[in-house]
Amino acid sequence: MLRYAMLFIFLFPGLGVAADEEHWLIQLDRWGNRSYQSLTLTTQGTNISGKLDGDNFVGKRNAKGMVLTVTDADKASYTYTATSSANGMQGTADFPDTNNPKARASHTFTARRLPDRPAGPARQYDFQPTDYSNEFSPHRSPVLTIWPGDTVKTKTIDSGGVDEHGVTKALYGNPQTGPFFISTAEPGDTLVIHLKRLRLNRDYADSLDSIVGRAMGPALAAKAESLGKSIRWKLDRERGLASPEKPSEGLRNLSLPVRPMLGGLAVAPGNGSPPVSTGDTGRSGGNMDFNEVIEGNTVYLTVQQPGALLYLGDAHALQGDGETSQYGLETSMDVEFTVDVIKGKSVNAPRVESPTQIMVLGQAGSLDDALRAATTGMVQWLQQDYGLSLSECAQILGSAIRFSVPNLAGRSVGVAAKLDKTVLVNLLRR
Repeated sequence: MLRYAMLFIFLFPGLGVAADEEHWLIQLDRWGNRSYQSLTLTTQGTNISGKLDGDNFVGKRNAKGMVLTVTDADKASYTYTATSSANGMQGTADFPDTNNPKARASHTFTARRLPDRPAGPARQYDFQPTDYSNEFSPHRSPVLTIWPGDTVKTKTIDSGGVDEHGVTKALYGNPQTGPFFISTAEPGDTLVIHLKRLRLNRDYADSLDSIVGRAMGPALAAKAESLGKSIRWKLDRERGLASPEKPSEGLRNLSLPVRPMLGGLAVAPGNGSPPVSTGDTGRSGGNMDFNEVIEGNTVYLTVQQPGALLYLGDAHALQGDGETSQYGLETSMDVEFTVDVIKGKSVNAPRVESPTQIMVLGQAGSLDDALRAATTGMVQWLQQDYGLSLSECAQILGSAIRFSVPNLAGRSVGVAAKLDKTVLVNLLRR
């Protein structure tokens, strides 16, 4: 997160000598890399105050615009000079050189004013997507701006880009609905996603008869060359069952209860990082393929960009642990979710909470590293929410933790650490 010492901004005509609190999003171009900051601005007469990426500032308007002075923790100074236009503000920013504290560097920037929160209670939005993203990108324009407490009803398409009517709407590769800009969410916060409703909206799903390489020993791999064929599944939405459309003799009586889930759920990466493929995962979520991301559960993701920028997609009617066939039962889905923001709290790995369990998903290039990430994340949760010492966490983990392997199919793998809430029921939660 950047800190700033000086900011020069031209006001839009018509703001007058006094204005309500305004919220802006600044986009910096630093040597071809875009990054974002949030600006909260209040004008009262000629006096100006507010926050710039969490730092307090004070200043005054002058004949050309306004001057805001902020001092960062290292006493460095930053100067932005901007002019206004019909679409926002733009200008140049004078920064300390990142490698030479005695030198300066000039960068261009633009800014747009964010909408104000509608008056009244939390709202419900019905968003019908018209295009989709194959990246978890900080640069994609938000499809909708919402606020903590708001609810969104929307749709996803399947991992191949096909919608509920069987029409291809996007490129294959887990295309996502979004991003949704959540006002007040800033880096260092936690975004809370309550999954209120996940419902199948078509009568079929597609998968493979494959087994991923990570799940096979040499002898099995030698016999698996014939695998990899597409399998169409029938979805009986009324009865909540899935069965192969053209079963072999051995599977002619196979019928499995569906358990709709979202394989993809993420917020955008931050601090000038490039977009992440919708096939990948990270601290901010991604193609997690965790079969506990289901209706009724709550997901916690660390915010890395102003507004978080929430993406969702890659719906599965059903998926076993590991997604060992490479695909789940890939389909489209109606989704309803509500968002909240926990200010000033950051989590080091995706968290999922069900009515009966708390779960942390570790994601890495190997099962060993994913296990370490999951365990570390669970310790953080116990320390943050229950105030436990490391020794106390170790005692709980040693007696009660359980692990599962949600994902073996991607470039990274996932290990989930789980604790039953009955273990924690008598502990004091902060």
